[in-house]
Amino acid sequence: MVLGAAESPVLSFDVGGTDIKAGLVDARGAVLGMRRVPTPLDSARPGEAVLDRVAELAAELATEFPGSPARAAGIIVPGIVDSAAGIGVYSANLGWRDFPFTAEAEKRLGIPVAFDHDVRSAAAVEHSFGGSKEFNDVVVMVVGTGIAAAVFSGGKAVTAGGFAGELGHAQVPDPDAGPGATGATILEAVGSAGAIAKRYYRASGNRVNGARGVLLRAGEGDEVAARIWADAVDALAFTICQCVNIIGTEAVVIGGGLAEAGDELLEPLRAKVDQILDFQRRPRLIRAELGQDAGLLGAALNARALLGVGQ
Repeated sequence: MVLGAAESPVLSFDVGGTDIKAGLVDARGAVLGMRRVPTPLDSARPGEAVLDRVAELAAELATEFPGSPARAAGIIVPGIVDSAAGIGVYSANLGWRDFPFTAEAEKRLGIPVAFDHDVRSAAAVEHSFGGSKEFNDVVVMVVGTGIAAAVFSGGKAVTAGGFAGELGHAQVPDPDAGPGATGATILEAVGSAGAIAKRYYRASGNRVNGARGVLLRAGEGDEVAARIWADAVDALAFTICQCVNIIGTEAVVIGGGLAEAGDELLEPLRAKVDQILDFQRRPRLIRAELGQDAGLLGAALNARALLGVGQ
């Protein structure tokens, strides 16, 4: 039996700075043959190396599921992405500049390829099916080693050629500027999970198991840990309030590793946002619901759009 477009599975690839996640996603959104492999790093040919590995994974999945040929593929990557042009504009961690991902991927896979930004694609799934679906003006923030975001205004994603949503590089007050001094740094240097652990180590000389370790120490009465955690909350709240003031954000979805802290993050964050804002409406702060597979599902949704059907 030949499957129609509505039933056909699609290939899905979520390329991260450390790993590539891959799978065949069926029309119900089930991920088949899930794989997680190291992202290849090749300074001479960074984009080509990633797509060579993607092609190998596609061949493995085709062998494993011979009766379910994919008719399209979705690939999502970090960095600055121009999805309309199919170009990976820039990736600081993986090294490409202006690499033609769509064209090169279609050469290797032999099927149509939808190419987009990782956080934007995961956020589209979260926004469509998660806790923010009732709102039109939403920011989805993924707070992990770094910070990236997707912005929705009037129910539509704001892309700006791939440059929208770089909240990790938004300016925030620098908590290390010193008493009476003013200074600025970027949100990622204070509010990310990676920054929380690094700042605590610099301040205390004690190594901990990531941001969660800092939070645990703060709960045990460690004043340095409590200050570092409060600095992160302050920086995140500052940026959220800027979004509210500039684009009228109704809801902010927090995902990524830091969101695993749950209410220990969200409650002080809500209180700080409420303290900063004046007459503006208070945004709903919501923990992301769809977890680690949101990127794969987002890439699959992009691929199925090429077939003219919804996920």
